[in-house]
Amino acid sequence: MTDTSSSPTSAEGVAALDRAIAILSAFTVADRSLGLAEIAARTGLYKSTILRLANSLLRGQLLERLEDGRYRVGPATFRLGALYQRSVVAMDILLPIMRDLSERSWESVAFYVRSGDVRTCLYRVESKHPIRYTIREGDVLPLLSGSGGRVLAAFSGQPGEPYETIRKTCTYLSLGDRDPQTSGISAPVFGPGRILVGALTLAGPSARVDAAFLQRMKRPLLEAAARATRAFGDDASVLEQASLAVEARP
Repeated sequence: MTDTSSSPTSAEGVAALDRAIAILSAFTVADRSLGLAEIAARTGLYKSTILRLANSLLRGQLLERLEDGRYRVGPATFRLGALYQRSVVAMDILLPIMRDLSERSWESVAFYVRSGDVRTCLYRVESKHPIRYTIREGDVLPLLSGSGGRVLAAFSGQPGEPYETIRKTCTYLSLGDRDPQTSGISAPVFGPGRILVGALTLAGPSARVDAAFLQRMKRPLLEAAARATRAFGDDASVLEQASLAVEARP
C-alpha cells in the first residue's frame, strides 16, 4: 500500500476542507444568512472558490441556498450540534477548567445554575487555603445577591442596574454582597445559541480576597468562562472581547 498522506492530491484535499470550514465559520449567531460577497469578505477566499466548495456543502446539507441567492447554515449542522450536545457531559467540561482556575488563584471556584428564583451550586473546587469560602455542591442560595446570582439574573434578562453593566462587561465583582465576610467575582458560561448554562464564580474570605485581587483575577476568570463556552459549542467572542477590555484598561 502506498502512503499518500503527503501527496499533492492529499494536500489539496486538506486545503479544500480548511476552506470549507472557513466558509461555515463565517456565519455567526447574528446572521440569518450571508451573501457571496459577505462570505468572501469574511474568509478572504475568491468567490469562485466559495461557489465550488458551497456546492459540496449544499450536497451535504451543511449549507442551504435561499431563493434570493444568499446562503444559510443547513440542517446537517443542527444534527451535528445535537450529537455533540448528547456526547458532552457538563462535569467533564467544567471541572478541569475550574481546577485550573483554582490552581491559578488558590481560591475556591464554584459553578452555579439558576433554579427559578434561586441558584444552586452544581460543582465546586476547594481553595488550597485552610481558611476558605465554604459552599457545598447542592447548596441553594439567593438569586439576587452574590456575584454568581447577579450574573445569572443579568443574563436571564433582569432589568436595570447592575444588570445592564454586567451584560456589557460579562463580570460582576461582589464585596460582601451576600455574606459580609465573603468576596467573589463571576462570569457567565454559554451554550449553543448564546443560551445561558450557568455562572462560574471565584470566591474567598474578604480578608484575603479583596477588590484588588478580584480585579487581577477578572481576566483569568473570563478566559476560563470563554474556554467552557467554546467547549459547550458556542461562540465565546463576547467573553473574549470582555477579557481584552480588561487587558486594555489602564
